[in-house]
Amino acid sequence: MFYRENGQFKTSYRSDQQIFAIAQDRWAVWALIAFAFVGVPMVADEYMFRAILIPFLILALAALGVNILVGYCGQISLGSGAFMAVGAYMAYNTYVRIEGMPLIVALLAGGFFATVVGMFFGIPSLRVKGLYLAVATLAAQFFCDWAFLRVGWFTNNSASGSVNVSNLSVMGWTINAPVEKYLFCLAFLVVFGLLAKNLVRSAIGREWMAIRDMDVAAAVIGIRPIYAKLSAFAVSSFIIGVAGGLWGFVHLGSWEPAAFSIDRSFQLLFMVIIGGMGSIMGSFFGAAFIVILPIFLNQFLPWMGGLVGVTISTALVSHAEFMIFGALIVWFLIVEPHGLAKLWSIAKQKLRLWPFPH
Repeated sequence: MFYRENGQFKTSYRSDQQIFAIAQDRWAVWALIAFAFVGVPMVADEYMFRAILIPFLILALAALGVNILVGYCGQISLGSGAFMAVGAYMAYNTYVRIEGMPLIVALLAGGFFATVVGMFFGIPSLRVKGLYLAVATLAAQFFCDWAFLRVGWFTNNSASGSVNVSNLSVMGWTINAPVEKYLFCLAFLVVFGLLAKNLVRSAIGREWMAIRDMDVAAAVIGIRPIYAKLSAFAVSSFIIGVAGGLWGFVHLGSWEPAAFSIDRSFQLLFMVIIGGMGSIMGSFFGAAFIVILPIFLNQFLPWMGGLVGVTISTALVSHAEFMIFGALIVWFLIVEPHGLAKLWSIAKQKLRLWPFPH
């Protein structure tokens, strides 16, 4: 009875268009955000910050960008790792080459350059789609891997081919401790998550979904495919580029092109498939699943082997991880194409009917 819409009347367009129409949802989201900012730093240890929370926040932000392009606009992309690399390297060059460059501005500049690259490699989407578009965006991955490995300007002519940043700060606030890095990434994720949620509910978001459902019909009713597709590539690449900057600056500190290989592109795509395509919440679910599952398997499989007297090596755990990922992707595509977000939606719908299910 506590999760009902009964009695929650809407008396204005503003209240009717709220992101969370049910008051209980709004309270729950505010409580979750408050706990993330205040409660988590009080209870989490350094390992949890470095191994789970910070990677989750950054990858959730990147998955958010991928979901806008793949889930909402229906444009398959395998170049997400390349756009993350562009964001990281261009944020690095902006940060080290311009004296006194603020950290946040450098990260946003990396997102801007990722937008330019993403729109360039999104041009083939105007003529091709499906697997052909996937191959076209895959070219971005190979090209960026080659450019960042061979062109010395991107690494500031580093002899080792890797770059590093240190002593990060924002308006006098140093970002060195794990809890400080966590709060910095969390602020980015909350802001971009709110912007993305409002964006997909706007006119441009509806255009993306119309293009996804049937681009020919969308063009007939007056939607411009060029504008809709390229804007989806632009917004997606910007968010992914900022996530790449955070991954390099905050999580890694020192990186090389291998940090943004094609494996990263597939990982982000898996997050969207498992979490739920066309769902902001699905981006968070997918990122949490991908980050937590390997850690869970590393602990659970050796423990299970010990119970039956079998020694399970690290290599076997790694292979089991790939097999489980593959099986889950096939399962979700067949049984629940909308992923974990759909399961969450079904659970909430049943909760509305509790304790009198129909």
